[in-house]
Amino acid sequence: MNVKRYENNPIITKEDVAPSSEGWQVEYVMNAGCHRVGDEVLLLLRVAETPLSSDPNVFLAPYYSEKEGKICFHNLDKNDPSYDFSDSRFVLQTDENGKEILRVLTSISHLRVARSKDGRNFEIEKTPALYPSNKYEEFGIEDPRITYIEDDGYYYFNYSACASLGVTTHLARTKDWNEYERLGVIFTPDNKDVCIFPRKINGKYYAMNRPASAEYRRREIWLSESPDLVSWGNHKQLMEVNSNDWDGGRIGCSAVPFETPEGWVEIYHAADQDDRYCLGVALLDLNDPTKVIAKGKAPLMEPETDYEKYGFYGNVIFNCGVLCEDGIVKIYYGAADTCMAYAEVSLDELLKFVKA
Repeated sequence: MNVKRYENNPIITKEDVAPSSEGWQVEYVMNAGCHRVGDEVLLLLRVAETPLSSDPNVFLAPYYSEKEGKICFHNLDKNDPSYDFSDSRFVLQTDENGKEILRVLTSISHLRVARSKDGRNFEIEKTPALYPSNKYEEFGIEDPRITYIEDDGYYYFNYSACASLGVTTHLARTKDWNEYERLGVIFTPDNKDVCIFPRKINGKYYAMNRPASAEYRRREIWLSESPDLVSWGNHKQLMEVNSNDWDGGRIGCSAVPFETPEGWVEIYHAADQDDRYCLGVALLDLNDPTKVIAKGKAPLMEPETDYEKYGFYGNVIFNCGVLCEDGIVKIYYGAADTCMAYAEVSLDELLKFVKA
């Protein structure tokens, strides 16, 4: 598959992003939703930050406290053996019997806008577009996807919100990318990786999503429908994992699907049993998106370069948005949970690949 990575990748790193306030540092930037707005490409970035600790023996784990109405911190003693710092993403505390008593993220994420005239070189706003502000967003907001609904002129974006309550999916909207309206929780715990189709199909809105089964540990793509973008129902399984393959661990939708005469093209992410994340592609029926016309047998993209294999969490390619313009599919993706990168592929080649 002839996917061309941009020669100057990565296009955005943490060094390009200013901390949201004094006393913080940016740890990584990744998993941006994207859309063309006028003559600009707009990315809605996930920016993760950590507070600076004055004591080298104390780790500050940030969280939003609804009771306090602000960001607070767990002060974790790095020398306390009850804390497990081995995973870069979160800290676990267990008691003497091995029972988990605390789980917190190592950073807190917000959403930040970046703009570009050429789709490669971005100017990043200095302040967040959306920041954690309620108990559902306790540990941060992540991985936005942008859907423009022409009927009402709004850009809708959904995002995952992490909290001790679980992972919920929220919806917000804007017309000008300066003022934002929160519309609340649209999928309950634990559900994420939501992509809303850009128009109604047979009078209904559709969204792909990925519920997580606590009992059977299944993480697969489902399809739901709605009359108003807020209330979702008639949930149906759409795509399942392939055991012992590159997509044998979990799969989830990535980019908002785009329309072609041959069907809806969905670029999705998948991980194997070792949590190596790749991108795949599927083709859905235009008039009935519950029907999968074709699904690529091999990855569309897999971690190959150093910036994809090594980072905050290595061997990851994770995509939250694409543009399809002039016969070219433009892929903006997070690499190794650390930075943003860019690649492109011919739409004709992509369609041949998915139907092969």
